[in-house]
Amino acid sequence: MQLRSASSASLALLLALGACGKNESPPPPPPPQVGVITVTSGSATLATELPGRIAAFETSDVRPQVNGLIERRLFKEGDEVRAGQALYQIDPSPYRAAVANARASLARAEAAIASSDALARRYGELVKINAISRQDYENAVTTAAQARADVGAQRAALQTAQIDLTRTRINAPISGRIGRSTYTPGALVTSGQTDALTTIQHIDTVYVDLTQSSSGLLKLRQQILKGGVARDGDAARVQLKLEDGTVYPIQGELQFADVTVDPATGSQTIRATFKNPQRLLLPGMYVRAEIVEGTQKDAVLVPLRAVTRDEKGNPTVLVVGQGDKVEARTLTTARTSGENWIVSDGLKAGDRVIMEGAMMLRPGVQVKPVPYTEKPASDANGQPAAAQSPAAK
Repeated sequence: MQLRSASSASLALLLALGACGKNESPPPPPPPQVGVITVTSGSATLATELPGRIAAFETSDVRPQVNGLIERRLFKEGDEVRAGQALYQIDPSPYRAAVANARASLARAEAAIASSDALARRYGELVKINAISRQDYENAVTTAAQARADVGAQRAALQTAQIDLTRTRINAPISGRIGRSTYTPGALVTSGQTDALTTIQHIDTVYVDLTQSSSGLLKLRQQILKGGVARDGDAARVQLKLEDGTVYPIQGELQFADVTVDPATGSQTIRATFKNPQRLLLPGMYVRAEIVEGTQKDAVLVPLRAVTRDEKGNPTVLVVGQGDKVEARTLTTARTSGENWIVSDGLKAGDRVIMEGAMMLRPGVQVKPVPYTEKPASDANGQPAAAQSPAAK
């Protein structure tokens, strides 16, 4: 009987405790924690990345200047050649004969001078005593003058024949790397032919031809005139990114921007020069060039990864506003500077932009802001890139 009473009392106590627990509400969850950065204003480097192609500093297509058969090729394809170095030998036999013929014609003309001059002198004495007519004397003088003129013509013909003879040996017009030969010994070549025998390119220094929209260049010039952008010296700095994504170690110099705009594309051509001592840059290679155009003062910067797009495509960010509540801001962005957007409207210095923990957040939600810390990159094994394994120590 006493055991039954004890069990009833315990049951009543448990029911009373359960009723008390149902009347108490659980504590509210803490506000979600977000990583934020504080927006500041400062100087921003303005750089533009443009596509371009490598062009040789000097290019020469080697063509024959006389007709004939190629006897020999005097270079090795792909070698470095010097200006004046012999490249091809054309059969010189017909041109040697032409030189000999011109030399003989010159000797004959020079011999005719002595006879015509002597006749003109003799007729000069005879005309004084009226032994001959005045007309005969004048004819003799004219014949002597024609003989002297013929000597000049024959000398010019000899010089032309000698020039053609020297042109049977084709020399390199510039120094540089020579390409493949499109003609072999035994081939017939002609003066002024369309096809080049070979091509020489000087690539110790190369050009990089870039294309930039005229509207972007116009906007930059207007900002410079207004004082919002300062130029870093007279020439903009240029850095190249190669086809494999690596950065070319030598900085280039901007040479000029074309004075005309292509009406078909609305773009201008920009040319830069780069030293190429290791011959990494080859003509025709595709590259991307980053041109440092100047510095914008008092620029408001926000990281690219913090900016998203709304349904209309406008750039937006989430910020922590009054009362630590989330606010959405629509931005006006002009361009990028490195890993940041340059914001012209929508943010000001001192705003707290959410960098981490913004998933599933809505405007008006209260959050707990903490300073955002960039996480180190991980390697293939999931370890921080800066860390070393014990075996490496």
